[in-house]
Amino acid sequence: MSRLQELRSNLDALQARIAAAAQRAGRYAADVRLVAVSKGHPAQDLAALHQLGVRELGESYLSEALPKRAELQDLPGLRWHMIGHVQSRKAADVAEHFDWVHSVDSLRLAGKLSAAAGATGRRLAVLLQVNPSAEPGKHGWLAHDEAHWARALPEIEQALQLPDLDIRGLMCMAPFTDTAEQARPYFARSRDLLADLARRFPQVGWDQLSMGMTNDFEAAIEEGATLVRVGTAIFGARP
Repeated sequence: MSRLQELRSNLDALQARIAAAAQRAGRYAADVRLVAVSKGHPAQDLAALHQLGVRELGESYLSEALPKRAELQDLPGLRWHMIGHVQSRKAADVAEHFDWVHSVDSLRLAGKLSAAAGATGRRLAVLLQVNPSAEPGKHGWLAHDEAHWARALPEIEQALQLPDLDIRGLMCMAPFTDTAEQARPYFARSRDLLADLARRFPQVGWDQLSMGMTNDFEAAIEEGATLVRVGTAIFGARP
């Protein structure tokens, strides 16, 4: 089996699972966008995915993404998503080279991204990263209880005033669990946080919720994810 055939088989199986999860939740599969997490995989694999109709690519490291972008620059329609933690000193490069940033985890980073986007005449689509589990090592505004959420809200309100960010919703990373069901409460919490923001700040669309990876994306879809970040189920294990 060629690599293209392998990727086609994996992608077909994944899309069937996405459609089934959406159907269980009374949703349309078309309302769930697949971001193929391509970190650790070569540009040739991404070119093959492009042949199969995939246009949304997720990368965690600027140093890995930029050479791939350069190699694939002639492929039409690719949209690059930064899904990893962004260091403030790299905000300008991220704002220049990515179409979406899922991992805006502080007011300071939001300000730097807005300034960098404005300097290049762009308005950058971003998601605010929340931490619904309080798991150590996870980035994002702490949101596991109402007291922490109340402390996060004034900073989020300030981020909404930044002129060159198009804030579209939230991103969360659930703790790694043995089963998708164990991750479900964190997805439900993130969905509720998005609804709370929509009530508080109705001037913002709040139409995107990025959550779910290979091991738990079906539960994430059932709890309202509009973007799922899947790598292993498409590419196999990273080299």
